[in-house]
Amino acid sequence: MARDSRRWGILGVLCLCVWILVMDNTVLNLAVPVLMGDLGAGPDDVQWIINAYALAFAGMLLTSGSLSDRYGRRRFLILGLVVFGGASLVASLSAEPWHLIAARAFMGLGGAMLMPSTLSILVNVFDAGERRKAFAAWSAAAMMGLIVGPLVGGFVLEHAPWGMIFLLNLPVAGLVIAVAVRLVPESKGPARRLDPVGVLSSALGMTALIYVVISLPREGWAAPRSLVAALLAVASLSAFIWWERRTDHPMLPLSLFRDRRFSGASLTIVLVVFGSGALLLVLAQYLQFVRGISPVAAGLDLLPYVVASVLGNVASGALGKRISNQSLIAAGFAGAAAGFVLLAFIDSGADGGLLPAGLVIMGVGAGLASPAAYTLLMGVVPEEHAGVGSALNDTVQQLGMALSVAVLGSVLAWKYSSSMPAGAPAAARESIAGALDTGDATLVAAAKSAFLSGMSLTLVIGAACCVVAMISAMSVLRSSSAVPMPDPETGAVRAP
Repeated sequence: MARDSRRWGILGVLCLCVWILVMDNTVLNLAVPVLMGDLGAGPDDVQWIINAYALAFAGMLLTSGSLSDRYGRRRFLILGLVVFGGASLVASLSAEPWHLIAARAFMGLGGAMLMPSTLSILVNVFDAGERRKAFAAWSAAAMMGLIVGPLVGGFVLEHAPWGMIFLLNLPVAGLVIAVAVRLVPESKGPARRLDPVGVLSSALGMTALIYVVISLPREGWAAPRSLVAALLAVASLSAFIWWERRTDHPMLPLSLFRDRRFSGASLTIVLVVFGSGALLLVLAQYLQFVRGISPVAAGLDLLPYVVASVLGNVASGALGKRISNQSLIAAGFAGAAAGFVLLAFIDSGADGGLLPAGLVIMGVGAGLASPAAYTLLMGVVPEEHAGVGSALNDTVQQLGMALSVAVLGSVLAWKYSSSMPAGAPAAARESIAGALDTGDATLVAAAKSAFLSGMSLTLVIGAACCVVAMISAMSVLRSSSAVPMPDPETGAVRAP
């Protein structure tokens, strides 16, 4: 296809969209103590303030991706930004916890509307010769949002009311909308009938599934809400699969999963997001609770990961013309596993240089692997299903992230509690924050040691996930490297 002369400006718009979504979520984590004081939010309120976004976002991704294919990807990008920006304004004005919970749910809905469009527009604008570079920039923008969020959030919370963390979204959303209207071309899939059964069953099933993943560590299987949600998730998703296999106009072509490149890339993404999803959350707690530094300083200490990831993304874009996706994914995950192992050896408040070294190795590994995995996954998706294919990629990542925070968070909590002295107060055994509040030097030292034990265990699990992902790339994805593809620029045949 002819290359759009505006494509790099369009890529900038798409990267800003990803950046603002990722940054917003990382900013909120820092504001929790302030919200509990100013809004009178209890622990359950805080959980819902955080999780309302995740439920709406993950639950509506597939539906939004399918609808964007039908009604227009640029239209859904802009509409999503309008909803996200409007909900951010409402969030900044919240006076009660339930106000903020509702606003966060609408922010999640806006995010679900615009996120699938970013990848589908990218695929539509960039040809195969430049797509890997575009994926690398898209991935790097997400990584930058992870670290910029705590830096911006920490600064704002120190100098302004908490509502400003949401108001920051408005000028960015406004700028992106104005530029998108002028630059981004509209694209749609071929006209096809709407699939209302698929839309409803997927939205209901994914929302219920994410709710189960989020609530299970806290409520347990015996809780009536967890049981009902689990049954609803199984019933809805089973009905979705049954229907999609029989309808003439499926919103999600399940035949995609018969392609080993698509299913293998999806599997590797789940494994790595699961292994690394809780990484920054765990390290942020380590830096603030064990090392005793401020949120802004913690964000600065995590910057090597972002810088290395950006460099890895750039390298992946350049190497992709000579090295297969399979090899890049395997090499990247091997590096990420090595970084996890290095970080697992941190055994005191002074990390001895292990933290920056581990973050750099992990960042380079993630940067090498991510664009190759996205290129492989989206390269298999037919253009008419680019929106729902992008949404499926986002859904896979969200599910992996939710599982990571829930499961690895529970592992960290279990290991911490079991490593604390039996005679420690209940609050101190429950969390390191509770132990620090006691001011007892002996108890604080024990809590820091217990937290490091839990952190090491979660990092070892992360390393194991990366190793499994590497094996998957070398075996499940082997068929993809055997399929020759012509280079769109030279016409020469090369490995995909």
